[in-house]
Amino acid sequence: MIRLRRTATAAALALTAVAAAVLGLAGPASAHVTIDPQQATQGGYGRFAFRVPNESDQASTVKVEVVLPENAPVGSVSTMPVAGWTVTVEKRKVDPPVEVHGSQLTEAVSKLTWTAAANAGVKPGEFQEFPVSMGPLPQVDRMVFKVLQTYSDKNVSRWIEEPTPGGPEPEDPAPVLTLSAASASASASAAPNSAATAAGDDDSDGAGTAFGVAGLVAGLAGLVLGGLAFLRTRREPASRS
Repeated sequence: MIRLRRTATAAALALTAVAAAVLGLAGPASAHVTIDPQQATQGGYGRFAFRVPNESDQASTVKVEVVLPENAPVGSVSTMPVAGWTVTVEKRKVDPPVEVHGSQLTEAVSKLTWTAAANAGVKPGEFQEFPVSMGPLPQVDRMVFKVLQTYSDKNVSRWIEEPTPGGPEPEDPAPVLTLSAASASASASAAPNSAATAAGDDDSDGAGTAFGVAGLVAGLAGLVLGGLAFLRTRREPASRS
């Protein structure tokens, strides 16, 4: 019995150590800068947010620089106000121009820089989202955004490593937006909804018909009972006389 208890205890300690090691490795990897949502459709417009967690125990994040990919220019990029932060927008020439909705795009946003006001930085244990609206999204498989995160102690986290599809995650991965081609799948997916709506209409029509029949039966029953009551009242005086 003692030997079995020692074996069970050793196994439990081993499992605890393995779990701690796994969690320890997963923690830092999940704290990098990301974009949300991480998927969109080519040619569409969308609202996205760069989510920036603070990884320092002593310093605050005071500046966030997002570099848009050169190989995937976007015609329209706008930012949403973030309390306590100011944003600057840098643009670059697009050569050769890119056609967007029938017009030639000769200039595109190249970089967005958010800077915190005094005491407005992302403090330890917190995160901040920086929303943007972009579109039309380019005809590429994905967009890789390189991000520089500057702390109040002058340290800089460089989230600039491009992940390899199917490969291990880099130590400092850049946020990636995966783009899928627009297709007829959207209309196809709407078909079941239409069928479901039609089925719902049929069900409601059937239910309405059933209620109508029930009402008709109830009405006929009322007429029959009323007629019987009338005949009964006619017979009672005759019997008394």
